[in-house]
Amino acid sequence: MEISPKELKKYKKNTIVLIGHMGSGKSIIGKKLAKILNWDHFDSDKEIEKKENKTIAQIFEIYDEKYFRRNEELIVDSLTSKKYSIISLGGGAILSKRIRSQIKRKCISIFLKVDIKILIKRLKNSSRRPLLFNTNIKDKIVSLNSERLKYYNQADIIIDNSESLNKILKNIIKILK
Repeated sequence: MEISPKELKKYKKNTIVLIGHMGSGKSIIGKKLAKILNWDHFDSDKEIEKKENKTIAQIFEIYDEKYFRRNEELIVDSLTSKKYSIISLGGGAILSKRIRSQIKRKCISIFLKVDIKILIKRLKNSSRRPLLFNTNIKDKIVSLNSERLKYYNQADIIIDNSESLNKILKNIIKILK
């Protein structure tokens, strides 16, 4: 079910960025949506890991979050210039004014909204998320949500990600057409 450039004309953009908290399904939905649309898919965190030849956790440990965020801005600058692409953005990328500006100018943004209780359940056993190391996951998610939600809510499209994957994908396609 490929979407042609003409069908996206109302948005005047041909790159889609998925935003939302860690655990909101950006990577899974991004891959599936790209396959349906026959577009490319990029995961900003994976691109940073490739560039640095380290995991996100290692980057945070060896350098720091500030170093990671600078790399993230460069990667997102590059990714938002690719046409007919789906980009799964890291949860905190939206905090960067530079990244928000790039998204606004070049991309259709989709916020995958997930209830906090569901996020906590999804993330409670995660061992690869540096912001959750040695912390109370519920408190951290609530704190991140209060910091980020105002930016997530500025998305072009907001999708409730509490339904089945197929239903979410159908909703996105329906909205885009």
